[in-house]
Amino acid sequence: MAKFITALASVVLCVFVMYGGAVNSLPTPVAGLSWTFYSSSCPSLETIVWQRMGAYLSADITQAAGLLRLHFHDCFVQGCDGSVLLNATSGEQTAPPNLSLRAEALKIINDIKQNVEAACSGTVSCADIAALAARDSVVMAGGPFYPIPLGRRDSLSFANLSTVLANLPSPTFNVTGLINVLGPKGLNFTDLVALSGGHTIGRSNCSSFDNRLYNSTSGVQIRDATMDQSFAKNLYLTCPTSTTVNTTKLDIRTPNVFDNKYYVDLLNRQTLFTSDQSLYTDTRTRDIVTNFAVNQTLFFEQFVLSMLKMGQLDVLTGSEGEIRKNCWASNPSTYSIMDPEASQESTSYSM
Repeated sequence: MAKFITALASVVLCVFVMYGGAVNSLPTPVAGLSWTFYSSSCPSLETIVWQRMGAYLSADITQAAGLLRLHFHDCFVQGCDGSVLLNATSGEQTAPPNLSLRAEALKIINDIKQNVEAACSGTVSCADIAALAARDSVVMAGGPFYPIPLGRRDSLSFANLSTVLANLPSPTFNVTGLINVLGPKGLNFTDLVALSGGHTIGRSNCSSFDNRLYNSTSGVQIRDATMDQSFAKNLYLTCPTSTTVNTTKLDIRTPNVFDNKYYVDLLNRQTLFTSDQSLYTDTRTRDIVTNFAVNQTLFFEQFVLSMLKMGQLDVLTGSEGEIRKNCWASNPSTYSIMDPEASQESTSYSM
């Protein structure tokens, strides 16, 4: 474990130095965020996050996908405000799209938070920690390093069910359905394809892609014509019925490595979700998929830009929200997040 952390730390140190003067080439952060936000108030922040992430991912690299997904699900719903981290009986975690969020990912974020609190009490938000953990997950899985503008603050409450459902794209969506969700957030077709590249790591439940294997009414096997026949044959072994509870890897080539093989999967019609394969069947996004499949550097460069854009969606800054002491609950001075009725009544949601 120590060798793993030391080797990666050396690489990232070099990249930090390289990017030190390169942030000027990146998009200017939104108002309230800064590349150097904690340089005085918590200078050891990124080192603490990196070391804790190294400890977890050297033991289980599959947690990288869970932490990346957690950041996505946080940002798409009422912005990158840590609201998905709140543990409540009717919180965002209870919405159907979030039921498969990894419990260990939530624990890792809170563990990192406690380590950060020990060094810089009441200073760093859970939303910022989630963003850093997602970035470090990408790097430790083999993907690109990118600096992150910081200064996000944590929400006082969580989004209601209808807001969650309206803002998390379904794996059964086609490109039109996907862009209808991402477009209003300022994300374009290139962002859509690049961010979907996060599916180069991770796993999925059969229920998320059984629409491509079975008739939804009768349960009879009906293979999606856009799915490779041999690939489908293997999926039927993993998901032998339309009600099978099982999981399989998202990327059959390098399931735990962050690379461009996801796009190679798309070209070969070997991806799980309708939302994935439609990126290649739709003429609006096909060329982008092809370019990323043959040029990993191009994918990495665009992934960084799209992540920076997504990671600044509707952030709370300044005096908005709060800096939670515990990522799972709002601070006692506000209200008890464990009382869903009080939370719902106290919150004005942006629908």
